[in-house]
Amino acid sequence: MAEMQTLHAAFAARIDAVLDALEMEGSLPADAARGNVTVEPPRDPSHGDLATNAAMVLAKQAKSNPRALAEKIVEHLQRDPAIAEAEIAGPGFINLRLESDVWRREIQAIASLGADYGRSDMGKGLTVNVEYVSANPTGPMHMGHCRGAVVGDALCGLLEWAGYRVTREYYVNDAGGQVDVLARSAHLRYQEALGEDIGEIPEGLYPGDYLKPVGERLAQEFGPAYRDGDESEWLALFRQRSVAAMMEMIREDLSLLGIHHDLFSSEAELQAAKKPEAAEAWLREHGFVYDGVLEAPKGKAPPEDWEPVELPLFRSTEFGDDQDRPIKKSNGAWTYFGADLAYHFQKAEKADALIDIWGADHAGTVKRIKAAVAALTKGAGRNVPFDVKLVQMVKLLRDGEPVKMSKRSGTFVTLADVVNEVGKDVVRFTMLTRKPDAQMEFDFAKVVEASKDNPVFYLQYAHARMRSTLRKAGVEPDDAHLDRLDDSELALVREAAQFPRVVEAAAKAREPHRIAFFLGDLAAAFHSFWNAGNDDPSKRIIQDSDPELTAARLFLVAQVGQVIRNGLAILGVEAVEEM
Repeated sequence: MAEMQTLHAAFAARIDAVLDALEMEGSLPADAARGNVTVEPPRDPSHGDLATNAAMVLAKQAKSNPRALAEKIVEHLQRDPAIAEAEIAGPGFINLRLESDVWRREIQAIASLGADYGRSDMGKGLTVNVEYVSANPTGPMHMGHCRGAVVGDALCGLLEWAGYRVTREYYVNDAGGQVDVLARSAHLRYQEALGEDIGEIPEGLYPGDYLKPVGERLAQEFGPAYRDGDESEWLALFRQRSVAAMMEMIREDLSLLGIHHDLFSSEAELQAAKKPEAAEAWLREHGFVYDGVLEAPKGKAPPEDWEPVELPLFRSTEFGDDQDRPIKKSNGAWTYFGADLAYHFQKAEKADALIDIWGADHAGTVKRIKAAVAALTKGAGRNVPFDVKLVQMVKLLRDGEPVKMSKRSGTFVTLADVVNEVGKDVVRFTMLTRKPDAQMEFDFAKVVEASKDNPVFYLQYAHARMRSTLRKAGVEPDDAHLDRLDDSELALVREAAQFPRVVEAAAKAREPHRIAFFLGDLAAAFHSFWNAGNDDPSKRIIQDSDPELTAARLFLVAQVGQVIRNGLAILGVEAVEEM
């Protein structure tokens, strides 16, 4: 990777140098905490190119009022040849307007760094475990899984760009009752493959046709050996074979979206290794688990079948929950919560931070699992941050009408069907055009519509326009005459130069959709730049009578295209060359 400091990092360093100078002068104490000092674009572009809150943050430590400290900072900044203007605004914010050559050098920085522009060492190589998808291995991937899959995978790409080492993990729920149902459903299809008339699929079994090939494979492997036998003879075997077949199908479906996990962790193996027992023992030893009786279900009177049963309970009320939570059921089996806390403890042994991508319907369990993980990891002498990102479901529409699905008949819209219809890149980018915790509609017609109202098309069209212009120009873009670019053209650089800062901010917040939003803004800025040439021929990129200006504008366009490609690479989307 080329060694070059990008613009926002460079000016943050300049502000830091000024604060160092103020410490030397005695205007700031040597131990002044600068962690909350920011250098970023002001909300209103008319206020300048950059703004810093340094005086606001440090005034109390300097035993000064913010404006007085701001004046001392500005006095130093005005000596910097890269700063055209430094002004104090409001109670002590400092707005900076940069010299035009700063932006010209940033175009060169983009060209120099190329595919690495925007990368950061913020993560310092720390390992982050991101668990996402983790759908029950009972059928193919459907669109209910799609959004979480894309958000999780894009987050992994973002964290890698920000300098983290990432483990992409899938938790295989192969120990619950649902996999026994899967095995029984597969056994029915196995009997069908052997020539039996199975009639209508009984209530409670999985009815989908996707299990027919599984039954056929079982019939080929075992012949009639388990056709009439007692369930105890074949259930474990059919469960193992069926889960393996479903996971093979799931991997294939996810690969259509460009998603590949590094690690598939089995719940059954976790329990066989007695990890939940070890977690329970540790929690008991440290007072986080005790034996107690749950309160009766809320209502006028407890149900007739309710009995006060003593269960091992986690003290989740100490962490803001409304009641303590059982980690085992009355039959001795682990609850989802009990198994999950042991699983997270296992993940934390090999990671510096954990992130889970969950459906919004799991919101109620977030607080207790975070509390349990905090108790386990801190007690083990480690502080492993754990974050849960909630993702809302996607409402599918076709021509504005909801797509009807039926669980009973086993009909649903598979992820593979959608990717094959509209394409991987359309699906991935569309899933990131809204915040994950906001409701989303996916209209099959609109996501492929060639209009500026379609964010996927709008962005890809911007990049295709750039590439087409570069191909048609007939000359090589170069940076020999960037001084010919005026303020309206450099405004496009100002937009593109936000990218490294946006990457770090998005990674810190664990929000990959910020990259999609940034790319949308950059595409809009480019389309405005392009459209200006329609109204004023002198603004067109290619000027036949002025090869120097043409080369400079082409160089600018090439670097904006590079930033778009870098942003799309984070999101796992390919930039198109033509449309």
